Amino acid sequence: MKKARLIPLFFTEANERERKEFEEQIERLHEYYGDVAEILPEVKVGQPLPADADAILFPQLIFAAFRHDEELKNYGLPMIVLTSRFGTVEMWDWEIVTYLRDLGCTVFSPYSIEIAKALIRAIAVKSSLGSGAKFLMLQDSPGEGMQANIFKRFYWWEDQSTRTMEKVFGCKIIYRSWKQVCDDAKMISDEEAEKVSADWNINSEGVSEENFLRAVKVYIAVKKVIDEIGGVAGVGANCLNESFYCDTTPCLAWNMLFERDNIIFACEGDTLTLLSTYMIYRSLEKPIMMTNLYPFLAGMAALAHERIDKFPDIEDSDNHALGVHCGYFGLAPKSFCTEWTLRPKVLEIVNENAIAVDCRFPAGKVTLSKIYPGFKKLSVIEAEIVDYVQYPGSDCRNGALIRYKDGHRVMDELCSHHSLIITGDVRPQLRQMARVFGFNVVEL
Repeated sequence: MKKARLIPLFFTEANERERKEFEEQIERLHEYYGDVAEILPEVKVGQPLPADADAILFPQLIFAAFRHDEELKNYGLPMIVLTSRFGTVEMWDWEIVTYLRDLGCTVFSPYSIEIAKALIRAIAVKSSLGSGAKFLMLQDSPGEGMQANIFKRFYWWEDQSTRTMEKVFGCKIIYRSWKQVCDDAKMISDEEAEKVSADWNINSEGVSEENFLRAVKVYIAVKKVIDEIGGVAGVGANCLNESFYCDTTPCLAWNMLFERDNIIFACEGDTLTLLSTYMIYRSLEKPIMMTNLYPFLAGMAALAHERIDKFPDIEDSDNHALGVHCGYFGLAPKSFCTEWTLRPKVLEIVNENAIAVDCRFPAGKVTLSKIYPGFKKLSVIEAEIVDYVQYPGSDCRNGALIRYKDGHRVMDELCSHHSLIITGDVRPQLRQMARVFGFNVVEL
């Protein structure tokens, strides 16, 4: 990820003392934010800005901010106010911030370093997407394979979804054949797979050496396509719906592409999840993963799909859900997890030699989030991982028990069965990110 390019603005009305304070603040902001921002040479209010600037930075605000309405409005860039010596907004500047917002300017006034960094990274993410960030999706006949009655309902298969995503954000979705990648993987020798994975240090239980190497070969084959394309920011595959093309699953490959190559991934060809993961993780830099949400209020419609008889017998059951994906909690990078084990597959629709990942996030506060279809809204749900529950012999061998505040609102307004889980209460950071992208926040 490139850094956000911030252009400091100063007012000519500043006196000698104020100019000195401005320069001192610039030095502080280099120290606070040099890891996420490139602070460009300062520009006088009213002068043209560099074409490659991503946002305006106000290291100082003075009375003159009330006297340059047209110049400030015409810039058209977001403005970040970091005026205190602690690298945050100075409370004396709230009136100016309000005044500028009333003019129609998009003004951010971060009150903590963490929130300011999330905001600055979000601005860099928006710039990266607008510059044509590439997402690789491996699929052949989306929606026509296994469980087509389910998969054909998903918006991410539609050409409209791809066209809108590219138009709104400026990114590029590149489609390649999943079948071809899987065929290429089968041609890779065991010796090459052993050499590539020699230092991977993967904990596994019940997975044969042969099946482990099958999964490694998928990594090698996908990596070859990524290297050919160049600059790939995220990857996914129609791995369940078109599982008949592969003698394994790409779970291990996705983990290693993130851990070794810093490439974001998403399961099941879900481009909305891929985009959401990219935006949220690159903005917040918090552990994140996707799972299926099975609200207790969904009753047998949820239970039957997971082949379990009943939800856990708990109080306040209406405000709970199970988080389960491919037999376990879901697929998260190993470095994000308290436990991470490679196991044999669970789902019937994948190859007998396939693998799955059994992992856990720490119990405690989490935030659920995802972009809505249509790309205009962001779902944000305050939640908590209460515990993990096991149903031997089912499609929920180890799922997360998740609690939120209002299960009935979740049932009414949840935008997808695929939900991203971010560790911690990151609602403030997500609100800032949403403002950068112009999303309306649906907070449950």
